[in-house]
Amino acid sequence: MLRLVEDMHGDHPARPVLVASNDPQAAGLIRAADLGIPTTAVDHRDYRGDRAGFEAALLQPLLAAEPDIICLAGFMRILTPDFVSRFAGRMLNIHPSLLPKYPGLHTHARAIEAGDAEAGATVHEVIPELDAGPILGQARVPILPGDTADTLAARVLVEEHRLYPAVLRRFAAGNRSPIVKG
Repeated sequence: MLRLVEDMHGDHPARPVLVASNDPQAAGLIRAADLGIPTTAVDHRDYRGDRAGFEAALLQPLLAAEPDIICLAGFMRILTPDFVSRFAGRMLNIHPSLLPKYPGLHTHARAIEAGDAEAGATVHEVIPELDAGPILGQARVPILPGDTADTLAARVLVEEHRLYPAVLRRFAAGNRSPIVKG
């Protein structure tokens, strides 16, 4: 999130209007507030077993902020098809694998266990199916001998911080052609 908002200045075609989190203790909320960006948190734990209630509460500040694009970054909740459909074609996510490989969790360990030569990150449009939307960008990194899930994750994160801002800039300007790095 921080890399996205840091990039949104000057000739960037987008500006941040809200940083929202499902965790009131998320460090990104403090960073965003320090940058003068409005923030909100809707704690998903308050809605255990009530996904519709959680999404309704999240929707209120989102709609009030009137975003043109929603960027998920570290938002580890699966959103319902109804919620996603409301923002069809306007919601992006970054995922720490070279989709369509390894949707879901534990992506780095899964790539290492499979004996893959490379891993990476993907920015994609969010659709109701998990990690299955159109790919807007990918960054590749080699899997090195002796890599662990943690060491690989650290190298992938560096590329995520480069990839997501580049994709958002193009997407906000109306360019949906994929970027491939590495």
